[in-house]
Amino acid sequence: MTARQCAHTTCIAEADACLRFDYSARAAWLDDLETAESPEAYDLCAVHADGLVVPVGWSRTDRRVSARSLFHQAS
Repeated sequence: MTARQCAHTTCIAEADACLRFDYSARAAWLDDLETAESPEAYDLCAVHADGLVVPVGWSRTDRRVSARSLFHQAS
């Protein structure tokens, strides 16, 4: 099995996440890389997934299991 490449232009890094979006809901979300390629998802490397910025008015949800939290959750 060949590793999939990041869909970002000129990036040659190995894909690490899947980007999906819904224009009507103005929402984008990142999921862990799936085993099979999906025509409605964009494969991104960790650098481009972590740096993803969505348009003003959109929501961005990182649903990756490997995603790091920016803030510590108080117990």
